[in-house]
Amino acid sequence: MSEQPSSDATRDRVPLFRVKICGVTSVEDARAVAAAAAAAPAGTVAVGINFVPGSPRCVGIANAASIAGSLSGTVRRVGVFAGASIAEIREALREVALDAVQLHGHLASQDPPDLCVELAPVPVIRAVRLEKDGLASARAWIAAAVASGAAPAMAIVDASVARGTAVGSLGGSGDTVDWHALAREAPLRVPTALAGGLTPGNVAEAIAATGLAAVDTASGVESTPGRKDPSKVEAFIAAALGAFGLG
Repeated sequence: MSEQPSSDATRDRVPLFRVKICGVTSVEDARAVAAAAAAAPAGTVAVGINFVPGSPRCVGIANAASIAGSLSGTVRRVGVFAGASIAEIREALREVALDAVQLHGHLASQDPPDLCVELAPVPVIRAVRLEKDGLASARAWIAAAVASGAAPAMAIVDASVARGTAVGSLGGSGDTVDWHALAREAPLRVPTALAGGLTPGNVAEAIAATGLAAVDTASGVESTPGRKDPSKVEAFIAAALGAFGLG
């Protein structure tokens, strides 16, 4: 088992991305993200490829491979899973050129912390929720992952959902996180992104309010569920990178 890293050592790591456009379902949309990110530093922008059954943004392995293969190495490719078995995730990793795996299930019942070890050396990103007890559940999951031998590479704070919500409805709802409540929370021990209801019009304000290291959007840059609007994608990336001082 590896030595447990200190809170400062893990939190201060460079995030895997600064902006993620999640739920990309076509090569055309992937290329629109890449075009919008052309002037950004390599590794700053990521695309999320959704493997969650029931989501309007879910794609099959063949389509996912085409999407990932259409992107240059300057755009990171993140596979998004919720409650998938380790065998299913490994199959996707074999067939699709993914740079990281995002786990998006409920903290209490799906996607256990030891997946960080089982998937190593592939970086794991954990979607978490701001709940009544703040980020307590997220902290417990991250601590358990560290204790098992590997911390997640990042966390993403997404909008809260009710327990029992179907896996296909865990993200991309357009609901927002309480930015000011989140800002009052002590930082997690890993680089952290904000998701939930972010749009080109509010992303800079959200970054200023929370002080988080990265942002993630799906529905906020779409014309219809699963179909990205190139002008919104471009505006979102520009606004976010500008707010991070990278524009």
